[in-house]
Amino acid sequence: MFLRPLCLLAFLIALTVQPTTADEPKEKAKDAPKAKPNRLAKESSPYLLQHANNPVDWYPWGPEAFARAQKEKKLVFLSIGYSSCHWCHVMERESFSNAEIAKIMNENFVCIKVDREERPDVDDIYMTALNVTGQQGGWPLTMILTADGKPIFGGTYFPPEDKKIGDDTAPGIKSILARVIELDKKEHDKLVEQADHVAKLTADALDRNSRLLALVKLDRELVDNAADAYDIDPEHGGTGNKSRSFKGTKFPRPPVWQFLLSQSKRKGKEELAKQVHLTLHKMAEGGIYDHLGGGFHRYSTERTWTVPHFEKMLYDNAQLVELFSDAYAITQDPQYKRVVVETLAFMKREMTSPDGVFYSALDADSNHKEGEFYVWTSDEIKKILGNDADTTFFRAVYGVTAPNFEEKFHILRLPKPLAEIAKDQKLTEAELLAKLEPLKAKLFAVRAKRERPFLDTKVICAWNGQMIAGYARAGQVFGDKDYIRAASTAADFILAKMRTENGQLFRLYAAVPGEKPTARGTAFLDDYSYLIHGLLNLHDATGDKKWLTAADDLMNTLLKLFNDGDKGGYFFTPTGGEKLFARGKDGYDGVQPSGNSQTVRDLLRLAKKHDNPKLRELAGKTINSFSLALRTNPGSLPTMALCLDEFLAAGGGETTTSKVEPPKNPKESTDVVSAKVSVGEVVDGKRTVTVTLTIAPEWHIYANPVGSDDLLESQTRMSVFVDGAEAKAEIAYLKGKAITDSAGAKYGVYEGTATITTTVAAGKNAAIEARVKLIACKDGKCLLPSTLKVK
Repeated sequence: MFLRPLCLLAFLIALTVQPTTADEPKEKAKDAPKAKPNRLAKESSPYLLQHANNPVDWYPWGPEAFARAQKEKKLVFLSIGYSSCHWCHVMERESFSNAEIAKIMNENFVCIKVDREERPDVDDIYMTALNVTGQQGGWPLTMILTADGKPIFGGTYFPPEDKKIGDDTAPGIKSILARVIELDKKEHDKLVEQADHVAKLTADALDRNSRLLALVKLDRELVDNAADAYDIDPEHGGTGNKSRSFKGTKFPRPPVWQFLLSQSKRKGKEELAKQVHLTLHKMAEGGIYDHLGGGFHRYSTERTWTVPHFEKMLYDNAQLVELFSDAYAITQDPQYKRVVVETLAFMKREMTSPDGVFYSALDADSNHKEGEFYVWTSDEIKKILGNDADTTFFRAVYGVTAPNFEEKFHILRLPKPLAEIAKDQKLTEAELLAKLEPLKAKLFAVRAKRERPFLDTKVICAWNGQMIAGYARAGQVFGDKDYIRAASTAADFILAKMRTENGQLFRLYAAVPGEKPTARGTAFLDDYSYLIHGLLNLHDATGDKKWLTAADDLMNTLLKLFNDGDKGGYFFTPTGGEKLFARGKDGYDGVQPSGNSQTVRDLLRLAKKHDNPKLRELAGKTINSFSLALRTNPGSLPTMALCLDEFLAAGGGETTTSKVEPPKNPKESTDVVSAKVSVGEVVDGKRTVTVTLTIAPEWHIYANPVGSDDLLESQTRMSVFVDGAEAKAEIAYLKGKAITDSAGAKYGVYEGTATITTTVAAGKNAAIEARVKLIACKDGKCLLPSTLKVK
């Protein structure tokens, strides 16, 4: 359970509109007359330039904006997004182009617009601020700040006017602004007090890995726990919420699959290997993959990978190229090679600059409509292909039957594996692909004439590092010199054009309108660590020492700028950079590895190449600083778990301790909950397993079922493993005690003791282990979630 926000505006936050396709207005909001370009017209960010003609008096992030806010005693309205963000565009059209709303904003706030891709440090700190108040994040990120930049409250997308949702009314941006203005006039001191409180919670959250005692054994069990941490959809692949039957969005999240792919090669991991390759195949077959043009869209909006959010991001495609190349190296599966070849063809055609570096993103929208560039009606397909036999064949291959998008459009996808489709068509796979190719070319030619999605042409160092890594690995696996040449060209450009005289990197290479592009912006931890990763992949692929030397130089700079010394780990921002109200360490492997995880992996690779124990020791120190998170929430750190696996394989010690101060209070749920298991005798080939949980006084854990949709992720769950494999079993949970908390939320809990039972197929000599995932809370405070294992 999250901490309840202390916010005076909690009623507004709670009713923040969660964007869905159905929410999008059918008509564009009434715009203000063509406004004089604002300050954003002098920026290089495509996202900021998209707001340059708003009537809102936008400032870019910087001291000028905050100086004005302090001078005029105004609050700050902060809006963070990125150029290919669909709902950022919607809010720009509905609200920021609206003269009435702009007038309210300009008269009462200093308004700041931030591109999260240029300033990930700013984005991270305010997204964390939103999260610590118990709110889910997303973009556009909307925050109200004090004049010194501390967060008061926030949300994501807000409609311009109040909106009826069921029995509730979600406030629009006009209502929210009016309420903030009223509170600022009447209770300004309370807003400041709240901002101080939220800022402290944010700083604590960003610094949690430095403050917690890390006396965790670095051993194989931690790696195995991480590999077991994910609920994998048995039908469609991907990770999700088992208790929700895997409904909802699915992100490719390459760090997870890169880690699980590495673990699937281990003895006894045949079931994991099936799940990994099921996932890769389902992604490649689904609508998240562009079957005409190659490349992956950002994520699937539903379980089956059919309906994507249509933006295409450089970092997704870079990592997926590397992942599918690695998978091919293990399996020689031709589908994996085809995905890599088509995706890199897309990269070369649409995402590569004349200088050979890589652009950031393709938008989801054309003509203000998401996905319009990529989808088809049945009549369009028939008209383009003409021949009835060709149309019938094409429809069969891509499952063009009932519309699967907005009730009238088709997103192309393979409804089943290509081998099965070929068998249905009485063709070999090669024959099917050959027959399909000219038909795909016809549709591709027509699609190319449509209004194209916006291309964000800024060059981001970190993401280019990932694409260099992908190209180099593909070149190594497939023996393709063109791929290695593309990686080398991009690396040469960045090393020559995006470094200062003293060897420090720039984050960006971009142009202000009317000017030539230049290197700009402070580089962050991920810029260094991802680029080092790309250079090391190039060294692996070519053996050319210059790439290893460049990687060494960058690592030396990284260690000087970002290292936290005795505590271990690396700050996201460099020493001497802009100081925000908190300085954090990137520690979550989401759709990209955290800067810390990637740095550790780089250190381990360099240590191996140079046989350098000091670099290995540095890697171990950082793994140790994140070891508590690896133990209590292993699913959040797949790349760090992969690093631990490589650290142990290289002879890393089993136990290390950090020098940070021990906690005065319990930090994880296992500090206040213990478990015992009893296993019955064999009866008809089955055994009863009973787990008894003992919960410390005043603490509770969440019942199953918990009785609240908001707490499904927190409800107690048990699984049983027989001889190392998860058993299929019906779990019997006790009914929880019904409570109502101080905020009026109702749910069920377990207090004191609780028993969970099940029956599994198991013989007399079977090894049986029960695992219970739980989270302990009291008085609005929750500890870190834990998994108790008992045998």
